[in-house]
Amino acid sequence: MKTITLRDCPPKVAREIEMRAKQRHTSLNRAVVGLLEEALGHTGGSQKTRHHDMDRFIGKWSKTEADEFDKNLKSQRRIDPKMWV
Repeated sequence: MKTITLRDCPPKVAREIEMRAKQRHTSLNRAVVGLLEEALGHTGGSQKTRHHDMDRFIGKWSKTEADEFDKNLKSQRRIDPKMWV
């Protein structure tokens, strides 16, 4: 992707971009790119695709199963100091 530097952005425009980024919980860069895409008629072109193919598995574990999983995972997260010498 091409990097572009924006100079001498009018304060009103800068505030509008900041407000847009804050409202959409995104970066200033993403807000500017979104505005440019809209202005050029390329909306939605660079947005990440959200996948929902694993949604059916969410919330399927019982409390006992989740606790068991966490317990087993905890043992795998131990660091062996001998390996890091």
